[in-house]
Amino acid sequence: MGLLSSKQTDGDNEMAFDFHFPTSKKALIIFTRNPELGKVKTRLAKSVGDESALNIYKFLLKHTVEITEKLNVDKYVFYSETIHREDIWNPDIFRKKLQNGADLGERMHNAFSEMFGLGYEKVMIVGSDIYELQQKDIENAYDALETTPFVIGPATDGGYYLLGMKELNSEIFQNKDWGTTTVLKATLKDLKSGKYVLLEERNDVDYYEDIKNVDAFQQFLPPHLDKNFL
Repeated sequence: MGLLSSKQTDGDNEMAFDFHFPTSKKALIIFTRNPELGKVKTRLAKSVGDESALNIYKFLLKHTVEITEKLNVDKYVFYSETIHREDIWNPDIFRKKLQNGADLGERMHNAFSEMFGLGYEKVMIVGSDIYELQQKDIENAYDALETTPFVIGPATDGGYYLLGMKELNSEIFQNKDWGTTTVLKATLKDLKSGKYVLLEERNDVDYYEDIKNVDAFQQFLPPHLDKNFL
């Protein structure tokens, strides 16, 4: 789906990064998995192997850093399991927290609720595995929130890669079959008023088919893997 699953742990580290004051009216939430062998891009790994899947995910994380670090907003990285003090996410740029909740919807809801509770007026969430996503896309999404309450970036798999809002809507995080092709449709149904903007569709990276013809990923693929595989 682009916005990734996770679980909560390591409360001590969470406390170390828990106190922040807004320097902007805009907040960006980045959901990410801890990059560990055998625990990331598991569907992709079935075709390319665990090591290649991990290297691809690290490459996607680097891309996400590059397209978000210069945004003129407060940026929060929500880790899946453990907060890392020294990693690709520069703590001078990215504020670090843990995801908290039983499923993806609850975790996103809690993150949005926390941001609005801190006083932010425009809050947006993105995943960390969208190679097609660029800085300008996120800037355009914030611009859209000037005239509409919600903005959504639809993913080709039936989910979404970006969600932004000016006020917390709890309903859109409930009663969804996360990770399925129904998520975007069900979310738009919850926004009955139609007061939202849809961005351009983007492809996230979940399967071999998503990257087999993309030049940037060829360096990570096993030499024996045929592009016609599957």
